[in-house]
Amino acid sequence: MPRKSNTRAASGSGTIRQRSDGTWEARFVVGHDPGTGKPIRKSVYAKTQKEVRQKLAQAVAAVDNKAYREPCKMTLGEWLDIWAGTYLGGVKPRTAKIYQDDIRLHIKPYLAAIRLDELNTHTVQEFLNTLAARGKKIPKRDERGKIVKKDGKTVYDFVPLSPKTVKNVHGVLPGALRQAVINRYIPLNPADGDFCTLPKIEKQEINPLDEPQITAFLKAIQGNEYEDIFIVTLFTGLREGEILGLTWDCVDFDHGTLRINKQMQLHQEKGMKAYQLVPVKNSKNRTVTAAPFVMAQLRRHKVTQAEQRLRAGALWEASDLVFTNPFGRHLTKSTLYRAYKKVVASIGRPDARFHDLRHSYAVAAIRSGDDIKTVQGNLGHATAAFTLDTYGHVTNQMKQDSADRMEAFIRSVSGS
Repeated sequence: MPRKSNTRAASGSGTIRQRSDGTWEARFVVGHDPGTGKPIRKSVYAKTQKEVRQKLAQAVAAVDNKAYREPCKMTLGEWLDIWAGTYLGGVKPRTAKIYQDDIRLHIKPYLAAIRLDELNTHTVQEFLNTLAARGKKIPKRDERGKIVKKDGKTVYDFVPLSPKTVKNVHGVLPGALRQAVINRYIPLNPADGDFCTLPKIEKQEINPLDEPQITAFLKAIQGNEYEDIFIVTLFTGLREGEILGLTWDCVDFDHGTLRINKQMQLHQEKGMKAYQLVPVKNSKNRTVTAAPFVMAQLRRHKVTQAEQRLRAGALWEASDLVFTNPFGRHLTKSTLYRAYKKVVASIGRPDARFHDLRHSYAVAAIRSGDDIKTVQGNLGHATAAFTLDTYGHVTNQMKQDSADRMEAFIRSVSGS
């Protein structure tokens, strides 16, 4: 049977004893009851006498410095539920949904049961390392591509999450734990970015359509149901959500401008999917001066849409959206994606994404002589530095082309 002992702590501020289960308990005074004057005692526990002495010393020092806090018995999972339900009122609904998904899919499966006051930076770092190594669960498939099942249940493989996704998942923790510090549940934020090492995000190379491919693309979309939306996107650089959310009240034919102040986004809530108009990225509204060719295309499109409305009659859904289906309903990203992929595959660019139309516009604008600040404004980037970082290779090539032209000029005038 374990030996019980009552031993005065070195500082004389607490007592230590071994419990019947072999663990150790240290009791100490945190204050006095204002009514009775009796001491208020608290306990800390540990597996060894050495460890409990250390915990006692820390607790007593905290009491002496008036920094003692009652240990928080709440788990991280419980706190994340409270945080997500109480402290996300100031963020956009889509952002809140992303946070909630990251908590449910990535954080809780690994960290939910850990007590809030026992979470440390080492545990957070191990969690991030695990995500980077095998954080994504996908159905296992056999040689024929069929999903493998065992006892009627799907078998899963675990593969690495992308560095960007790991960074996004980590981004939830500091915010949630920062609030826990404010609420005095924990003294420090163990997920602070200064303490954790995140995987390096490799810069993704852009792959716009070059001039011959743009020519082929324009030829391929002639007569296509989505010809107009493809053309406007290619020659304005609007984001997919922005072009889908463009309304006629934001098209100024007199001044040749487009007002970009909203975007179409897909929201999923409790198994339901619905598209809705939300503010643009960074809440950064902008006005784009479009080429006369684009405005002429939009004029023709408006006439076509009016004809569709007459044919649809009572089935027409009035939305004021510029780009709709034949019944006035909004287009979906999946519909646009399928149509676009067929076109780019036909011109030998099956790898091209819809977003590459935006890159194609930016590269064409820079090569045509637009300065970076103008391109930034048209694209709606937060800073010119971001635009330059994304398309800097284009300006570098332009500088080299300029040097080559000067070299040719020097040779012609010098006779060398």
